[in-house]
Amino acid sequence: MSSTSKLEDNLRAAILAEPDVVLDDKDLMQALVAANEQARGDNVIDLRGIAMQRLEARLDRLEDTHRSVIAAAYENLAGTNQVHRAILRLLEPVEFEDFLRALGADVADILRVDSVTLVLETTVVQNDPAIDTLGGVLTIAEPGFIDRYLTIDRGGPARDVILREIHQPNRRIFGSQADQLRSEACLKLDLGAGRLPGMIVMAARDPRHFTPQLGTDLLAFFAGVFERSMRHWLS
Repeated sequence: MSSTSKLEDNLRAAILAEPDVVLDDKDLMQALVAANEQARGDNVIDLRGIAMQRLEARLDRLEDTHRSVIAAAYENLAGTNQVHRAILRLLEPVEFEDFLRALGADVADILRVDSVTLVLETTVVQNDPAIDTLGGVLTIAEPGFIDRYLTIDRGGPARDVILREIHQPNRRIFGSQADQLRSEACLKLDLGAGRLPGMIVMAARDPRHFTPQLGTDLLAFFAGVFERSMRHWLS
């Protein structure tokens, strides 16, 4: 018996021993089906084969959708964990200055953004040396500034959470980083009755980091916790 026949015998014996291996191998089954269709010739149409091809295409699409759903669920879980960690960090400081420094440093790192700025409206806009010591995390503005900023390039009332690319960097908000930042998340804050509104602006160098297609539920939750903390500090 030649070496070729021995190989064929061994292969045949392996297939007979474990036929499921052949059936479970997608590429092998496609090769066998293609060989069978070629042997039949062009004048024979295999309707069962056509149906199987369509079924395989639907299965591939289903698998792609399944992977996309799993990826989205994982990303959402990771985002939830990030926001929870950021909130816990904000609850640690016992001094207002430390609270603001945590927002601009640790919270920014946890949320993986390049800049976080708190904007507060006030009727008395003046240079305060204490603000400069906070490293740019806090800026003050005249009444109406926040609504105007939130409605840049769009009409209608200001929404509570806006995700967009940065087309006109505002140095009052971003300071020396203004020319480097390409996308932002703007979170409007309700600081309580009788008080002017506030706003958190998170920004990133990546123009696709914050886009209108992204969900805003987690950011709205973060803003809700933050504004309640601010009411406590302002009381």
